[in-house]
Amino acid sequence: MENLSFRDGNIFNLLQTRSKEPSHDVDQRMQLHSSLVRRLSQEQEMEGHEGCVNAISWNSNGSLLISGSDDLRVNIWNYSSRKLLHSVDTGHTANIFCTKFVPETSDELVVSGAGDAEVRLFNLSGLSGRADDDNAIVPSALYQCHTRRVKKLAVEPGNPNVVWSASEDGTLRQHDFRESTSCPPAGSAHQDCRSVLLDLRSGAKRALADPPKQTLSLKSCDISATRPHLLLVGGSDAFARLYDRRMLPPLTSCRKRMPPPPCVNYFCPMHLSERGRTNLHLTHVTFSPNGEEVLLSYSGEHVYLMNVNNGTGTMQYTPGDVTNLFSFSNILHDVKSPPRVSTSPQNGFHRNGIATTLKKCTELVEIAKRSLEEGTDVFYAIEAANEVLDAHYNDIESALRHECLCTRAALLLKRKWKNDAHMAVRDCQNARRINASSFKAHYYMSEALQQLGKCKEALEFATAAQQLNPSDADIVAKVESIKRDLQAAGAEKNEEPEGGTARVLSLSDILYRSEANSDSSHDMSRSEREESDYDEELEVDIQTSMSDDEGRDPDSNAMRGSLNLRIHRVGDDKPMENTGDNASSGTASSSQNDRTSYQPEGAIDMKRRFVGHCNVGTDIKQASFLGQRGEYIASGSDDGRWFIWEKQTGRLMKVLVGDEAVVNCIQCHPFDSVVATSGIDNTIKIWSPIASVSSIVAGGSAGPATANVVEAMESNQQKLSRSRENPLSVELLQRFRMQEFAEGNFHPFECTQS
Repeated sequence: MENLSFRDGNIFNLLQTRSKEPSHDVDQRMQLHSSLVRRLSQEQEMEGHEGCVNAISWNSNGSLLISGSDDLRVNIWNYSSRKLLHSVDTGHTANIFCTKFVPETSDELVVSGAGDAEVRLFNLSGLSGRADDDNAIVPSALYQCHTRRVKKLAVEPGNPNVVWSASEDGTLRQHDFRESTSCPPAGSAHQDCRSVLLDLRSGAKRALADPPKQTLSLKSCDISATRPHLLLVGGSDAFARLYDRRMLPPLTSCRKRMPPPPCVNYFCPMHLSERGRTNLHLTHVTFSPNGEEVLLSYSGEHVYLMNVNNGTGTMQYTPGDVTNLFSFSNILHDVKSPPRVSTSPQNGFHRNGIATTLKKCTELVEIAKRSLEEGTDVFYAIEAANEVLDAHYNDIESALRHECLCTRAALLLKRKWKNDAHMAVRDCQNARRINASSFKAHYYMSEALQQLGKCKEALEFATAAQQLNPSDADIVAKVESIKRDLQAAGAEKNEEPEGGTARVLSLSDILYRSEANSDSSHDMSRSEREESDYDEELEVDIQTSMSDDEGRDPDSNAMRGSLNLRIHRVGDDKPMENTGDNASSGTASSSQNDRTSYQPEGAIDMKRRFVGHCNVGTDIKQASFLGQRGEYIASGSDDGRWFIWEKQTGRLMKVLVGDEAVVNCIQCHPFDSVVATSGIDNTIKIWSPIASVSSIVAGGSAGPATANVVEAMESNQQKLSRSRENPLSVELLQRFRMQEFAEGNFHPFECTQS
């Protein structure tokens, strides 16, 4: 894949075009041309903070960069000189997570949000004439109406009067500087701030079919630059939500919990919509520059691209479609990959016409098939198949398309990265649509379903494949393997005691329920709770014991002992059992009634996935569009690297070492070929295309260039898998404070550990 050309053509041709016919479109295409992306390297490291840098943002013309840090300061940097202009002592009492320039204010007004649940507005003109060490400013506005950490701020281009804040208290608030410049702290007697635009304290969903019930702790929000009435939010469940601000009810007070307003669209990859995993949540959501796409970054998951509009190329699904996707008897039209738009015939593969394209695609499929047979270079073979299917899907004949789909499915099943089996299922069903009698499609479908633990469905496909080719030894062995798995599952079921297997409540279940209800206890009096849809409070009594022969394991460097939990509702004398089906029997009927009366909504499925990074350790990790055209996707990673992919195909373009621990923030300059990044280090790195030769890797002050990219990505995938299997480790439990258990403040650690 290193020798594969890029579809944006030769940059010298663009330069010649611009010299003859200057155009804004050519300027946009040149900002992050593939040849420049491959030459990105660290240009400078800007020092000025004394803690993790959790937020960075450019002003509208790119002349200034603003940053917020754990050191409770907001810094303003000059782009031209790469020097620190101001370091504002904000007065926040907890980590700053978000900061922005307020538009159309000559960059004099800046706003910050922090872990102290406050939003503060500052006028930088107050710093003029002061000494360098005199940087404390009295806030021009101070909003204290949130009850939990403020994780993200949003501003509307051209609007100097309003800022929106998203908080883990489940509300998104609209602060209008013209109406008020302060509000009392949440919970105070005189607090009646009517600023709640979205009340999602009963808005979280465990699955697409479930009614919203728990608190949606908001982690991220964004406003479309092209259609500013559109608002995107993401938080503590798997679903990003799109709202039209023109259709929302008037601003309300937080004193009474409101039902969640209807959204325009839910966004969630189909394979994540029904898991009901309590630790699955979004860390970042954002619109593309043209507002037609959204990008979602998940904790413990990958980065996903989706279309905004329900038009051509958009796949919308319902809860029933998820089950049908694995069915032998149903090949839904919805599982078909959305139509791809072919690239321009003047550039890249197409410059010599469609014949050249077909020849190149055939060669790429052969490369992928050869890699599958030899079992080598699987990652690059998958990228070759992606190039064919994602960039030239409509340019190739159905037979070649079928062959490529089956080959990619087999390669995904061999690689076995997180959710690769789900992607293989999609490819196999699409291959069956082309050829309903395809042996390969049925065989690989059975393998994918077996990897997913769906042995009954896998046997159906394996049996069908055996009927299509009875003499194939591999399918005979596959049928027997699946039958053994089914027998083992049946034997295990027969060994269960009467009444079924006792259900053990996981700690993540407890924390999810406790967090869902604890928000309202901070906001409402007891009488108000009784009048609202407040469900219940939970208390967790913790007892630890450690005998002489337990203690620290010298080999694993971990504490060994026992942790006993007693769970009971506040006001109840009898604790809840932490095992047994009776533990949930009291709520089972009401939950069933909720499901019966609730009419599930549809969701928009992914159109592309970007893999290789790891997002587990922090809760503020961004995924961003790069460039004015948004043709590249970038994400930070827990291994101190940041990754750049081509948006159209998911092809990995660049891996750069940007931090000694974790890269969290990535922001592209509005016009220049420059990217700013930050993370656990107390510095900001500036990247520009200064490398003498193009390369897929780049090092910097945080470390040398990655020697083996695939090996680094394999390590990241192992971390993701461990996160899925052990969402709350013993080490993490030891870091919880007793006060947090009592108050229900179960939050990931932003800077050092999630």
